[in-house]
Amino acid sequence: QVQLVESGGGLAQPGSSLRLSCAASGETLDHLAIGWFRQAPGKEREAVLCIKSSDGSTYYADSVKGRFTISRDNAKNTVYLQLDDLQPEDTADYYCAARLSTEPAIVVQIFGTEGFDYWGQGIQVTVSS
Repeated sequence: QVQLVESGGGLAQPGSSLRLSCAASGETLDHLAIGWFRQAPGKEREAVLCIKSSDGSTYYADSVKGRFTISRDNAKNTVYLQLDDLQPEDTADYYCAARLSTEPAIVVQIFGTEGFDYWGQGIQVTVSS
């Protein structure tokens, strides 16, 4: 059973940065694709923001390209989401999710939300002055 635990959220000022962590257990990142999602207050969960696949490839949605960066530390079995130049519209609960997969990220994103089998509990990010 894969378990995911997010950390690193909180309150941030507009223009600042945060780094979210997603620590995985029960399987190594060599066999997992990890995606980040978010759900703003009163809205539905968005399509996947970014993915880091087991082969190291990445995918970014157009909405976050250039501001969000996904990376991983295999030794810590942890995937990170660097959020830069945060804006109030980035306020949301952020979730990491995992899929047992050896597919490249560009393929994994096709499956959408339903393609991820394991989910973290979510972590809140609030961007406000």
